[in-house]
Amino acid sequence: MKDLVAIDLGSNSFRVLVYDCLNFKTIAEFNQVVGMADGLVETGKISQAAQDRVVQAINYSSEKLGYDPANAICVTTAAMRMANNSQEVLNYFTKETKARFSIIDGEEEARLTLLAVKYALKREKLDSNNFILLDIGGGSTEIIVNTKDKYFAKSFNFGIVTLTQKHSNHDTLIQDLEKKKIDITNFLNEINIDIEKFNFVATAGTPTTIAAIKLGQDFFHYDKDQVNGTKVKIKDLQDCLDIFNNSNENEILKLVGKGRVEFIEVGVYIYKAIFEVLNKKESIVLDDGLREGVAINQCLLR
Repeated sequence: MKDLVAIDLGSNSFRVLVYDCLNFKTIAEFNQVVGMADGLVETGKISQAAQDRVVQAINYSSEKLGYDPANAICVTTAAMRMANNSQEVLNYFTKETKARFSIIDGEEEARLTLLAVKYALKREKLDSNNFILLDIGGGSTEIIVNTKDKYFAKSFNFGIVTLTQKHSNHDTLIQDLEKKKIDITNFLNEINIDIEKFNFVATAGTPTTIAAIKLGQDFFHYDKDQVNGTKVKIKDLQDCLDIFNNSNENEILKLVGKGRVEFIEVGVYIYKAIFEVLNKKESIVLDDGLREGVAINQCLLR
């Protein structure tokens, strides 16, 4: 069979990809915010309401895209790694939908995301040798330093959802991010590379949202083909923050989509913090991420 289905269940988003293994191309896709990590910081558990949203998303997407969840390659990440009821939740998903999820660790998440980004950079005819990749998730943030021959990756235990839940005001968020910047700097110093010679590449919802806004798009008129390869400058981040601060909730909802309004500003601040650590003026944004990496990896194993 030349086609396969890959599912990435993140801390906030549920993403499905139908992928053509013969031509390494996307056939169809589905994205939905499910808020799986809602309340996770306070309770340590995936709530029943969040579980039911995931089940609904699986069933709806399988009808819409015409796939059998039992045959899909399903992975889940930080929220499930953190939750103390993860096995119970996964059993519930299988019982209700037949989908079988594997919890992957931060190292595997980074490897698969990097695989997707390498393919994407080549597709966009951009340098795929020396780059530093940022992947901002709901519950974790991955930093990957890729060279021609090898890569170094580290998963940091913070993301847009968990930091939003942890901090009720701007000042404590910034203080916390300053500590995170030290941890990331230490990781980069251990590798001992010349950062100036590495491009800065970013993936996941926050960078793609900022790129889309820069291009004049909104959530309902999102064109990933235009977003892919877009260069986002640090000034664009401040421009987005200014837009959010001067817009009402409905206007922000139109820009970023349901389930993202409360998290987007924290995402921008995380993105900005990495800009500052790397001392970069711009980053290349790609829509490709973990689900594409899962699909490509499986295709290569066939």
